[in-house]
Amino acid sequence: VQLQASGGGLVQAGGSLRLSCAASGRTFSDYHMGWFRQAPGKEREFVAAITRSGRNTNYVDFVKGRFTISRDNAKNMGYLLMNSLKPDDTAAYYCAASSRLGAPLGVNGYDYWGQGTQVTVSS
Repeated sequence: VQLQASGGGLVQAGGSLRLSCAASGRTFSDYHMGWFRQAPGKEREFVAAITRSGRNTNYVDFVKGRFTISRDNAKNMGYLLMNSLKPDDTAAYYCAASSRLGAPLGVNGYDYWGQGTQVTVSS
């Protein structure tokens, strides 16, 4: 499956952005989906994951209550709605797909990656 992330940009602290991930090539609903981020000089880190059906989600603690992951399998699209953005959220954000048994929380659990979309939050 090929993934294309978009929707990043420059936003002031407290603002919102919605990232999109367009999937193609294979049946999107066959894959769990995750969002990760990577700031300069730091390792790529898990942000959120959603199961194939969209029924179950998981978030890293520092985005709980601010970010919402979702998907529309009919449109082959995944989303990450980010509210109450903070300067610490500045990073390149990546969507990823996994064919594993459960929705993984780690980088190594994902087989397919989109290119990053840059999110910059100004103070």
